[in-house]
Amino acid sequence: MPTYVVAEAETSELPKIVVEPGPKHPPVSPVKRSRIGDLPMRVIYRFLAVTVAVVVAAVAAVIGFMSSGSSDRPGGEAPGPIAAPSAATPPPGPSSSPEPPSASASSTASASSTASASPSAAPTASATPATPPRSAAVLAALADPRVPELPGDKRLGRLPGKPHATKRRIRDTRSGVSLVRFGKPWKGYGTAPFATKQVLPKARGAATRAMLVSCPVPINVQETVKDTALLAARWTLNHHPRGGKITWTASQPIKDGWMLAYQVRYKVKGKSRRSMAAVAVKEIPGAAKPALVFVTIPDAQRSRWRDINTAISSISTVKPE
Repeated sequence: MPTYVVAEAETSELPKIVVEPGPKHPPVSPVKRSRIGDLPMRVIYRFLAVTVAVVVAAVAAVIGFMSSGSSDRPGGEAPGPIAAPSAATPPPGPSSSPEPPSASASSTASASSTASASPSAAPTASATPATPPRSAAVLAALADPRVPELPGDKRLGRLPGKPHATKRRIRDTRSGVSLVRFGKPWKGYGTAPFATKQVLPKARGAATRAMLVSCPVPINVQETVKDTALLAARWTLNHHPRGGKITWTASQPIKDGWMLAYQVRYKVKGKSRRSMAAVAVKEIPGAAKPALVFVTIPDAQRSRWRDINTAISSISTVKPE
């Protein structure tokens, strides 16, 4: 057999094998790996918000538990003293069952423990000096229609007139004060019932005479020097025309005392008139009573009102007899 025939036979095409496709299956999706970057941002924000809320709630609960006293825990005892039971509360009968303590009882126990735990609270409250109650004499003076309620602190302003220049002084050892001795037209006068007395010549048409006097206070001494000055001012109405009424113009402290300045309004022959006046009450060491300096000048001598400023500012203390 020829060789080319054999070769042709060996290289002949093999029959095709056809594989029939089987039933189709859905494709298997690959396994997804969980990654934070694949999550939507709104999910992350919600997760963080919930986490923060839980942490805050837990911290608040721990702080509240730690700050609560042992009296708030079951079976704990309050550190303060236990108040005795009220006499009006009937004893429990044999058939009564114990009831849990009410909120008011817990509040009372807590208040008692707070009061006993802080003893410094009472001294702090009492450190502020309380205003002493007014006496019956002061209340009677304020009930007098001639005497209005004292004003707030107000300094005496500069009154009309020219200042009286003088260096002479009067020593009132009976009262314990020293004050200015005015020159002319002022002059000394009979002192009774005062310790010292200076007067101006009586002006035409004036119903009263200007005077500057000093003496121990002629009224009962009050709890405060201001109240004593109030009673002294009311007392000076006895040295003004009948029916005079006070109008306050100044109320101020002075060294060891108090000063009140006022106008006294009255009528003379149906005409309205007034006097400018002032009282100064000064406490004197070693004296039984404070000293009183009183000055009054009618409106007919208004040009001398400035002498009131001079008289009040000249008051000083001397050793009493």
